Amino acid sequence: MRHRRPISAAVFLATALTTASCAQPNHDEPQPAWVSATDSSLPLPPGATVEEAGSIPGKPILVEGLLGSRRPGNESVEERVPEILRRGRLIVGVDQSQNLLSFRDATTGELEGFEVDLAREMARDIFGDPSRVDFRFVDSSDRVLALEAGTVDIVVRSLTITRSRQDQIAFSTPYFTARTRILAMESSNISSLADLEGRTVCVTNGSTAAERARSLAPEADLLLVRNWADCLVAVQQYQADAVISDDAILSGIAEQDPYTRLVDPPLGEEHYGVGIASPGYRHDTDGLIRQVNSTIERVREDGTWWRLYNRWFGPYQATDGPPPLDYRPEPDRETQQEDES
Repeated sequence: MRHRRPISAAVFLATALTTASCAQPNHDEPQPAWVSATDSSLPLPPGATVEEAGSIPGKPILVEGLLGSRRPGNESVEERVPEILRRGRLIVGVDQSQNLLSFRDATTGELEGFEVDLAREMARDIFGDPSRVDFRFVDSSDRVLALEAGTVDIVVRSLTITRSRQDQIAFSTPYFTARTRILAMESSNISSLADLEGRTVCVTNGSTAAERARSLAPEADLLLVRNWADCLVAVQQYQADAVISDDAILSGIAEQDPYTRLVDPPLGEEHYGVGIASPGYRHDTDGLIRQVNSTIERVREDGTWWRLYNRWFGPYQATDGPPPLDYRPEPDRETQQEDES
């Protein structure tokens, strides 16, 4: 693995005493070739592990031929989500360190971001009040567990809709299109996947990005971390040479460090959906899925989606707009609703 610069004591102290968004590495002096970042005295992010190149083969990510979600239908909020109405708040699993998507503002202490605002729109449609939402923080690897355990009603956390995940949980119709890309330091010579050979790539554990990295960069070691903010710290501390993730996430990282850049071209495309426990004998979530989809349809139609996108991502990336609605056929339900109308 090739590395760039030595880690000084000053960088160590700065990293220990500040957040990832404030850490500013020294980009002036080249690092000797014999210095290994993983041998540095700087500790890896909490819970991080290093996966040796090629030790785990990548699994295919099936993002086509998906099961559609459930149409909103004609039911009222009272009919769809009576228990949530009685409780008086919507419990939402989010991240608190994904800049632009869901993060805690260092000045106000408030949660902000595209996904946070979208969750508030869902609370608005249920209660008439966007503040009636209780945010819970979940790691990438705990999103499905949180839904199954019932500690959250929904997860709005850059959760890619894949066929394998649909065997575990239900999804809303897509609300965001993301493209997989590479982020590296401006001063690096990384300009393609081929340049990752013999390097270390940071990804979050349990993410589709981790599977893409295993498949697309099999000759790179992987630094598996709990959240994407840890990847920014790892790159700044020279524990990783690059990050592979969605452009929505990488735009938030690049916004925090002007010495980073996104590498073209995109490596793949996927859609984010709201995660919800699958309906069945354990979870009565059919109405919740339809309620969430009614909000997604509403924000698409009334311009709210574009307002949120332009606020958070407009300065950083272009878009063709929200992804197409994706619903499954429900012939029995459609016939019933036609009879009722």
